[in-house]
Amino acid sequence: MKPLTFISSWIILCLIIALIAGCAPQPTPIPSPIPSPIPTYSPSPVATMTPVPTPVPSLTPTSIPPVLIQGVDASFLQQIEDAGGKYFDQGSQMDALQIFKNHGVNFIRLRIWNDPFIGYNNLAKTLVMAKRVKALQMGLLIDFHYSDTWADPGKQTKPAAWTGLSFDQLGQAVHDYTRDVISALKSQGTLPEMVQIGNEITSGMLWDDGKVGGANDANWPRFAELLKAGIAGVNDSLSGTEKVLIMLHIDQGANNQTCRWFLDHIQDLKVPYDLIGVSYYPWWHGEMSDLEANLKDLAERYQKPVVVAETGYPWSLENNDATGNLVTSATKLLPEFPATVAGQRSFLLAEKKVLQSLPGGNGLGIFYWAADDITTPRFGSVWENVATFDFKGNVLDSLDVFLGQ
Repeated sequence: MKPLTFISSWIILCLIIALIAGCAPQPTPIPSPIPSPIPTYSPSPVATMTPVPTPVPSLTPTSIPPVLIQGVDASFLQQIEDAGGKYFDQGSQMDALQIFKNHGVNFIRLRIWNDPFIGYNNLAKTLVMAKRVKALQMGLLIDFHYSDTWADPGKQTKPAAWTGLSFDQLGQAVHDYTRDVISALKSQGTLPEMVQIGNEITSGMLWDDGKVGGANDANWPRFAELLKAGIAGVNDSLSGTEKVLIMLHIDQGANNQTCRWFLDHIQDLKVPYDLIGVSYYPWWHGEMSDLEANLKDLAERYQKPVVVAETGYPWSLENNDATGNLVTSATKLLPEFPATVAGQRSFLLAEKKVLQSLPGGNGLGIFYWAADDITTPRFGSVWENVATFDFKGNVLDSLDVFLGQ
């Protein structure tokens, strides 16, 4: 792999800036009320793996640019709105996306499932949300799960429509589906700035064909072919000078051995991509110092911009509904960051500083996961105490980290 120079890193940064600046405002659709079930979220186990040794490229020290991407994942928003959820900023009710923008957010991440039974996060709903995002002139990241439901290192279930396909047919389906989604977004004037080919794909995707790790390591070439099919689908939807950046997203953001194991294989199999994405939740992934050490190593080793594609931290340990919360104990937290609004703010600030410190200016940004995930009478949330709104829907001061405050 030819190392990415500092100049080419800046080309990627400037491309994102230009794409955001060129987004034309469009009218905001009004979602129709549809009852929504209570979502669930599953933690991600660590795969068994052995690093593949490769040389670390040399790097010339450079000045550190500011973090460019200050994003949130707002994939629950339509469900919450349709269930009666309301969001407030300084006492005024307004669109959560507008609140995010008011507080420095410049990118929105949206997951997409192939044919979800709940009727959300499908292509039709994603097209509506994409128009709302672009109407506010914000960047857009599309997160392909390649499943009808949640995909993560603990489960990567094929879409039901793809279960009987041969491997060649599966690769073609990945290509065609990806191409069709990006083409649909492009046709309505909402081409995303970047996409994830899979979600937390540390253990592969589209199991069992693309499963890797442990006894499944012989599947790496097949997994790589599926990734290449998705990437080709993105590129085949583009023309002329159009560019959509490709992110590969894994969990274990504080685990250097796991990240090297994954990315060394990706490098050896010549999978083309632009950005490294990691998840970082301290109760699953480790200390902030481990995150910092890992991301610095990845930036030096692979010469790619790095994004924390998912993160979060509780502002309270209280429970506001009958669903129960995912994070309920201070023993799961980092001692220097209590479960308070100030603690959530300090956590985000520390994470932002880690990215700003990466060599070569390769700390590209952060996406806060499910920042919108509040509880309503018809929508229970396991993330309500980790969202960036209080139990009454008021935006928290911690989000002002993105304003530099």
